[in-house]
Amino acid sequence: MDELTRLLTAVAGPAGSEMVPPEQPLPHPRQSLRHVPDEGRCAAPIRQRARVWRAMTFLPALLTTGLLCTFFGRWLAEDGLGFAEAALVALVCATFFWIAMSLATATVGFLHLLTAPPLRTRAEDPAPRGIDVALLVPIYNEVPWDVMGNAAAMLDELGRSETPHTFSLFVLSDTRDPVIAAQEWRAAELLAEALPEGRRFYYRRRPENTDRKSGNIADWVARWGGGHEAMVVLDADSLMSGKALTSLAHEMAADPSAGLIQSFPRLIGARTFFARVQQFSSVVYGALLAEGLATWTDTDGNYWGHNAIIRTAAFASCAGLPRMPALRGEGGLIMSHDFVEAGLLRRAGWSIRFLPRIDGSYEESPASLIDFCLRDRRWCHGNLQHLLVLATSRLAGVSRFHLFSGAMAYLMSPAWFVLLCIWALLGTGQTSVVQYFSPDNPMRPLWPELSPLDNVLVLVFMYSMLLAPKALGALSLPLTGIKPAHFGRRRFFWLSICLEVAASVAFAPILMVQQMIAVLRTIAGVPATWSPQARSGGDYRLGVLLRFHALETVTGILLVSGMATGLVSLWLLPIAASLLLSVPISALSSIDLAQRRWTDVWLKTPESVDEPRIISSARTRREELRRTLGEPGTV
Repeated sequence: MDELTRLLTAVAGPAGSEMVPPEQPLPHPRQSLRHVPDEGRCAAPIRQRARVWRAMTFLPALLTTGLLCTFFGRWLAEDGLGFAEAALVALVCATFFWIAMSLATATVGFLHLLTAPPLRTRAEDPAPRGIDVALLVPIYNEVPWDVMGNAAAMLDELGRSETPHTFSLFVLSDTRDPVIAAQEWRAAELLAEALPEGRRFYYRRRPENTDRKSGNIADWVARWGGGHEAMVVLDADSLMSGKALTSLAHEMAADPSAGLIQSFPRLIGARTFFARVQQFSSVVYGALLAEGLATWTDTDGNYWGHNAIIRTAAFASCAGLPRMPALRGEGGLIMSHDFVEAGLLRRAGWSIRFLPRIDGSYEESPASLIDFCLRDRRWCHGNLQHLLVLATSRLAGVSRFHLFSGAMAYLMSPAWFVLLCIWALLGTGQTSVVQYFSPDNPMRPLWPELSPLDNVLVLVFMYSMLLAPKALGALSLPLTGIKPAHFGRRRFFWLSICLEVAASVAFAPILMVQQMIAVLRTIAGVPATWSPQARSGGDYRLGVLLRFHALETVTGILLVSGMATGLVSLWLLPIAASLLLSVPISALSSIDLAQRRWTDVWLKTPESVDEPRIISSARTRREELRRTLGEPGTV
C-alpha cells in the first residue's frame, strides 16, 4: 500500500467503516425462478375496474396495429407476398404496437382525469398507526456533498413535519475510491454532528461491493431489516419532501396488502439544454402517461428502483434476487433488478401500486446526449436480460409484460433502423435501389414503389401517432392542477412546447442509432460498465463527439447523398439532417441555458419557477458541505 492510499484509508477508515445502530437481522433468502415458496405470501386481487381499463388500453392498441398491418400486407401483396415483404410487415407490426400502446395509455389517463375521482392518497388523513421507515441511499463513488446535502435536507424536512411515523436515514456506501471514501466519511461525521438530538442518521461502507446496488440493499435487509416495517429506496440524486415521504408511509400503513408503492419522481436541477428538454417533457407529458399507467396497472404496477416505499418483511421473504438462468452452474447477476423484484413481490400476492399524484418526489436528469446514451447502455444490458426471466414460474401476466416491454424499448431501435434502410431502398417512386437487383434474383423484393404521396401519408400518420400523446399531455395539464402560468410567462410556455417537439425530433434518430449500438454491444458480449453516472455532465471535446457519433454521421451522409442523386425520398430529410448533424446537435445538448437571462426563460417547469423548500434546502446544504470538504478529489 503506497503512502497516499495509507493516508486516505486512515482518514476514511477501512472498508467496512460504519456509523450504525445495533443490528436487527432479517432472513433474506434468494428466490427461485422455478419454485414459488409458500411463506411470506399475501393476496391482493385485481379489481374489476382495472380489467376494464386494461381492455380500453390494449384493445385499441392491438386493433390499430392490426388495421395498419392489414393495410401494409394488402399493399405489399399486389405482386405476391414473399419473405422480404412478410418480414417488412412483421417489423411494422412490432414497432407500431408500442407507439399505439403509448397513445392508448395517454388516452386512458386523459379519460380517467375527466371521468374518475382523483387517485386517492392518504397524505392528509390520520394514519391508522405509525410505522418505522428506513430511508436507504445506496451510493458508489458519488460526489459526497451532493449525497449528504440531499440527506440533510430530507432529515430537516422530516424534523419539521408532524407525522406519526419514525424515519431513519442510512447512507449505504459501496465506494471504492479512497479519496471519495475519505470525503464521504468526513461528510457523514459533519452531518451527524450538526443534526439535533433524536435524528437518526447512519453511514455504512461495505468491504466489498458484492452484487452492486442490489447486493447493497440486500446487505442492509439482512442486517437491519428486522427493525423497520418499511424502507424507502432512493438513488444518489433522489430527493423527497417530508410530505411525500409521509404520504408513502401513510399509504403503506393503511394498505396491509401493499408490498411496494412507487411514486412518480419529477426531474429537477436541469441547467443544460438536453436536461431542460427532459425536465420539461416529464412534467408536461409524463404526468398524463403516468396517470394512464397507474390506472390500467392498478395492483400490478412496476418498480423503477428508487423513490418507492417497500414493505421490508415482504421484500425479505419474497424478493431475494435470484441469479440469471444458466445452462450449467450458477448464472450471473441480474443487472436491472427493480423490474424483477417487483415481479417476485407480485408473484407472492403483494400489490405493486403506482401513485403519480404524490407531490414532492424528485430526481435529476443526465446533463447531455452522450451522458444519457452512456446510461442507456447500462440499462440496455440489464433490460435485455429480462428476456431470460420471462419464463419465471407463476409470474403475473402484467409483470411479464413489464419485463418484455423493458426489453422491447431497446429492441425497437434496431427494428426502426432496418425500416429506415428499407424506406430508403424503396426510393422516390421513379428510382429505387431495388431496381438494381436482378429480376431473376430470388431475394429481389416484390413490393411496389412508394409514390411521393405515399411518402407524405406515411410520414404524417407516423408523426401524428408519435406527437398525439404530447398534445394530449399539454391539453390535460389543467386537469392535474397545473396551468401554463406555472411555467413562467404564458407565451414562453407555448414556445417551449414547440422547442421541445423540435428537440425531440432532432434527438430521436440519434438515440435510435445509439440504442441500436447498445443492443449490438450486449449481443456481442461487450461488458456493461456500471460506473458512476456523470451527473453534472462529462467534458466531451470534438474528438470524443466525432468518435461517439461516427455511425450516425456516416448514415446521415449516405442518406443525403441518396437524396442528391434522386434515389432517396426528400421526405426523409428530417431524419437524415439529424443524423448528419449529430455532432453539433450533441454539442448543443450540453449548453448551459442557466448562464444567461435570455436563455434561462426557456423550458421552465413549476419547480424551477417557484422552487419548493426541499429543493432550495438541498442546494444550500450541498454548497455548505462542498465549501467545507473542498474540491472534488481532495481531502
